[in-house]
Amino acid sequence: MGRFRSLALMLFFLSASFLLSAQGVVTGRVTDAVTGEPLSGAAVYVRPGLGTTTGYEGTYQLVLPPGAYLLHITFVGYRPEERRVEVAAGDTVVVDVILRPSEEVLSEVVVNADKFSQKLSDVNVSMTVVRPREVELDNPVALDGLLNKVSGVDILDGQPSIRGGSGYSYGAGSRVLVVVDGLPLLSGDAGDVKWDFLPLETLSQVEVIKGASSVLYGSSALNGVINLRTLTPGMRPSTYVRLYNGLYMKPRRRELVWWERPRWWAGASFAHSRRLGRGSLVAGGDLYRNTGYRQEEYARRGRLNGSVTLRPEKIRGLSLGASFNAMLVDKSDFFLWQDADSGAWKQAGVGVSPYRGYRLYVDPHVSYTTRRGAMHILRTRYFSVDNHMIEDPDKDNHFNSYTTEYRYQQKKGKLLFSAGLFEHYTTVFSRLYGNHRSNETALYGQLHGRVGERFSFTAGARWEIFSLDTFDVKQVPVFRAGVNYRLFEATHLRLSAGQGYRYPSVAEKFTATSLGALNIFPNPSLRPEEGWSAEAGVMQAFRAGKTEGFVDLSLFVSGYRDMIEFLFGMYLPEGVTRPSLKYVGFKALNVEKARISGVEVQGHIERREGPLTWSLQAGYLFLHPVDLNISDKKNNILKYRYRHSVKGAAEVGWRGWSTGTTLVYRSFMERVDSVFIDPFIGNLILPGYPDYRKNHTRGQVIVDLRAGYAFEKGVRVYLLCKNLFNREYMGRPGDLRPPRTLEMQFVMRL
Repeated sequence: MGRFRSLALMLFFLSASFLLSAQGVVTGRVTDAVTGEPLSGAAVYVRPGLGTTTGYEGTYQLVLPPGAYLLHITFVGYRPEERRVEVAAGDTVVVDVILRPSEEVLSEVVVNADKFSQKLSDVNVSMTVVRPREVELDNPVALDGLLNKVSGVDILDGQPSIRGGSGYSYGAGSRVLVVVDGLPLLSGDAGDVKWDFLPLETLSQVEVIKGASSVLYGSSALNGVINLRTLTPGMRPSTYVRLYNGLYMKPRRRELVWWERPRWWAGASFAHSRRLGRGSLVAGGDLYRNTGYRQEEYARRGRLNGSVTLRPEKIRGLSLGASFNAMLVDKSDFFLWQDADSGAWKQAGVGVSPYRGYRLYVDPHVSYTTRRGAMHILRTRYFSVDNHMIEDPDKDNHFNSYTTEYRYQQKKGKLLFSAGLFEHYTTVFSRLYGNHRSNETALYGQLHGRVGERFSFTAGARWEIFSLDTFDVKQVPVFRAGVNYRLFEATHLRLSAGQGYRYPSVAEKFTATSLGALNIFPNPSLRPEEGWSAEAGVMQAFRAGKTEGFVDLSLFVSGYRDMIEFLFGMYLPEGVTRPSLKYVGFKALNVEKARISGVEVQGHIERREGPLTWSLQAGYLFLHPVDLNISDKKNNILKYRYRHSVKGAAEVGWRGWSTGTTLVYRSFMERVDSVFIDPFIGNLILPGYPDYRKNHTRGQVIVDLRAGYAFEKGVRVYLLCKNLFNREYMGRPGDLRPPRTLEMQFVMRL
């Protein structure tokens, strides 16, 4: 019997070898014609039912009987391609294909909240995409300056908010997760975003995902995600150089001017990308200096980043690589003004906090796509930040964080399954809030599918366990689901709902400090906050001759439980019964319930006719942010939110000339911490602010203007004027924003 089995097995393998040798193999790689990026999920087939899809690195493999075939290659958002191939028995034919993006606005391809490539019109959540071209037009020195002009996004003194989900919490914590190349990049101590550290020079695309996204992205994605993708080399080497400078003009109120010499900033950045055989190389850097328009405020930085990727020829589907970003910084931020009059741009002595330090992350990664199209992706990150406070070493802080994510993805017909394991470990060393360590472990899964040609759906769940020192928090599962339905050829309906959560940062739980009359107290018992969001939307595209565009309407609502807010009060230590001003200040507390609902409308239209091009994009957001703990409907608006905002941009080009304008309107911030408007205590913390607020109860329109000319050989020069009408406006209390600025930018692409 044993000999019979051995003989049967031998015959099976011999017959299998014969069948394989009697067939041929067509293999290759599919890439983007503009960026050179590999296209994952592209369909490669010779007829329906006989084909495959490309893996994570854009590779595919198709086994076919000998013969002549017409190979079809398609991908959402790209023009389809066809290739004729002759397949002989036992041969391997290599067919690399370059796909060109479709010119339709809604065909833009994004790596969205579902962590795979998809056409913008097919996603089931609201998204806004920011391209490097917009960096060139706006001339920002950091990404927050550009994102503040995106509909639905507000960044208040460095703290991001999407659709009013966040207010202002004194630099600690974020309900918006910032992701760079698939992994989170929030600081391990304060949970904030280091905006000046994000690599603008090697930016490929920014995708703003609106709504709770914790199922795939974890903690801090309670309010949404800002996803940054860095460059992948194209078919030809590319070099980018940007030189920029600016000058602060005098404000309308001359008494604000404290300087004798002009205040200015200047910078230079570069990026180079190229392919090296079966590998690739990207390198970039930035130098920047700002003398500041506010006294005792300045910034100097130097940033260097790069990535290397290798795809071994002997192991098809394997990709190895590593990237890094490193920066040295020397700066002093502005926190408290001296008074609302001549001292509004002068730093109160207790608020001066110059520091030096470094930021660094290193990202080794590996991916492998099997012959059957299954993708295995392993990404890791070491992230470290060190801040040395020059005048107050007791506030030094340092952290190291280690992140690992393994993700599996498999497509079967019209179903795409994703699953992953996430691990995030952080150690914090600080004299300000002590030494701490935290650990976050999660398991998630998601299914995406299509029914027919019009309907798609997504459903996913995540289970997470978090620990901070000896405090263990077990997170119950969170879920998300969404659908997208193409009602007509250019009409897409979407519906989505998801849950989110955020663990309080070390700074929120343990900071104990004071700045003059402003005290901040620790709260070690602070609990995680939880929430959910739901959205219904419709996207309508249109085309009339050479004019095309779209309009997008969203209705949304979000609910929060145990929302973390800094509240003012008297916090007596245990055993102390006698009140004193030293026990009066701010403390992070869990607010029981909050709800935010609203409407957002976005539109984009553009036209190309010979040498003349023009485009217009705009967005309007209405918010109704309610603190459900306050019964008085006239005073229950959540703090530090704007009910109404309008953001828009227009651009006209003719031959090499271009001109454009940007407009941002925000209504009056109806509610701030009541202590700041108290005639007695408010004037102790922010002298003059109570009266200043009474006299400034209207929203503001800020207009920027720009003009540029494109020379031959990829050289462009821009002149910009920001805050054209020199408006005086404020962010958080005591944060008077810049006056009119004049800027110049030189860009060269080779």
